Amino acid sequence: MPQFAYTAMDQYGKEQKGTLEASSEDVAASTLKKQGLYPTSLKALTAKGQPVKRRRKAQQGSIFNFALGARKIKRKELTLVTRQLATLLEAGLPLIRSLRTLEKQSKNAMTKLILGDTADAVEEGATFSEALAYNPKSFDKLYLNMVRAGEAAGAMETILSRLAQFMEKAAKIAGKVKSAMIYPISVLVIAGLITTGLMIWIVPSFKSIFDDLLPGGQMPALTLWVIDASNVLVHEGWKVLLAIVAIIILYCITNRTKYGKFGIDWVKYHMPLFGPIISRSAIARFSRTLGTLMAAGVPVLNALNIVRDTSGNDLVASAVQKVHDAVKEGEGIAAPLNATGIFPQMVISMIEVGEETGRLPDMLERIADKYEDEVDNAVNALTSMIEPLMIVVLAVIVGTIVIAMFLPLTKLIEGMG
Repeated sequence: MPQFAYTAMDQYGKEQKGTLEASSEDVAASTLKKQGLYPTSLKALTAKGQPVKRRRKAQQGSIFNFALGARKIKRKELTLVTRQLATLLEAGLPLIRSLRTLEKQSKNAMTKLILGDTADAVEEGATFSEALAYNPKSFDKLYLNMVRAGEAAGAMETILSRLAQFMEKAAKIAGKVKSAMIYPISVLVIAGLITTGLMIWIVPSFKSIFDDLLPGGQMPALTLWVIDASNVLVHEGWKVLLAIVAIIILYCITNRTKYGKFGIDWVKYHMPLFGPIISRSAIARFSRTLGTLMAAGVPVLNALNIVRDTSGNDLVASAVQKVHDAVKEGEGIAAPLNATGIFPQMVISMIEVGEETGRLPDMLERIADKYEDEVDNAVNALTSMIEPLMIVVLAVIVGTIVIAMFLPLTKLIEGMG
């Protein structure tokens, strides 16, 4: 009967190594599970007791991909892989067998490559978290720390399932925020194109007619203002374009500086219409990330560091850093979080209750659920409100140009009368 060398974690998180006889890898994994061991590595042995060598197909082309900087699994693909890996581990398959199965099934070349490299690293003796750390662009600090917690607790399938759920909810909330931004931006772009077309091609045609029929001084002020704006676009449009490009470049440069990004994030957090969506999304992300990490057994200081680095908002990151420093000095989370002034009182109260009852991870999950629902409601309300608002804005812009062109005709008709 074939022999297998295994590396497994016991219920106390200690690593156990040994060999056992089984008819297949699946049977070997099931045997270890019954013994209360979680297999992280399972290798078939030859008759001489040596590991069966595998070809490392996944390494082919890896240097080329590193050179291009394209070695990354897309977020949506990573969520799917995490969910599938958790399912395979729950079914009793060993880690390496699960990774190889996903490698074969994957239709994405980069995902196949990274999964293959990860399986190879685990086969050579690395832990799962160490193997994932070779690809930092695909697996961030949050992902790695969750996996480390799973290794320490011997409950990798549970941690991966929780991680997949976290990623799915994070993608959902991010999609809601993006959908709230896309509609008004699209309408404004269309309004800008229509206005530019009218100012460049239509207004100059009317101007030539008015110059023949009315001296420039006799035209209404609104008409003169529209014509002057049209002349700027027609004759000095490159200056307008240059100014727009300069503003975009200045924004990008400012957003790369520490204080500039903090200021931009502050404005986003407090701006009308979109501010409530952004702030609620940030609170939901903070609560979901911290709750998921603490529920997985990650130490609170380490969890706060990860939340700070993955917040995506410098205003929230600064607040989390202050909380981290206070907790390091022996304080709780609620009081220093309240002192930052950017979290609602209800959130502070719920966190305080969670600390007092010893159920902080559960309370954070409830906060995240509540604020994700509020983001949904805010997006729907904003969409309902912004549709007529954008129509009014477009009507005012186009209507102003049309009225400006008809005022001289009215004046001309009055003069003829």
